[in-house]
Amino acid sequence: MIIERLKNDLKIRLEQPADHRAVLELTRAAFLALKEERTGEDWFVDEHYLVHNLRQKDGIMELNFVAELDGEIVGHIIYSHAHILQKGDTKLDVLNFGPISVLPKMQKMGIGSALMRHSINEARRLGYGAIFFFGHPEYYPRFGFAEAAKFGISDRNDKNYPAFMGMELESGYLDGVKGRFVEADAYNDDLNREQAIEFDKQFMGV
Repeated sequence: MIIERLKNDLKIRLEQPADHRAVLELTRAAFLALKEERTGEDWFVDEHYLVHNLRQKDGIMELNFVAELDGEIVGHIIYSHAHILQKGDTKLDVLNFGPISVLPKMQKMGIGSALMRHSINEARRLGYGAIFFFGHPEYYPRFGFAEAAKFGISDRNDKNYPAFMGMELESGYLDGVKGRFVEADAYNDDLNREQAIEFDKQFMGV
């Protein structure tokens, strides 16, 4: 079975410049399939534009991985710089991740889980202290994530909810920390819809 073969043959490695186009196509296809599945509609997606922007600024290239099977890129994950803004405007560096994408025909086979486990282990090995992000609360606790409220951290609007999660990579890194999570501008201020639409035109018909 292909799931069994994945355990032996799936290769996770750092993204290289030669992978850029394939990763953008993969990301676009993955999120188109996801949004169509949830809504039954053909949605516009901008996650591939987000990946493009993260490569230029705030993305962490040592935590920018592709999953490869038989020479084909079937998954991707990228991390970015973020911080916890505490009283007195002091900042504590943390990580954010996303988008994480898997080729539609290869979804639900463990590729996303493999990317998560590999990247978390690498982030810990490289000395990063904690990760915060927004995602599906029924999926990510299996990797060690918990609601951010557990750590005394809220989102940038001082809100908490199950989809906002975090985890320590270094024991005690968040001890005594209280504040708001602030992700890279690429997720908010730099995600210009008009520019994303223009960027997407080069993928029409792919």
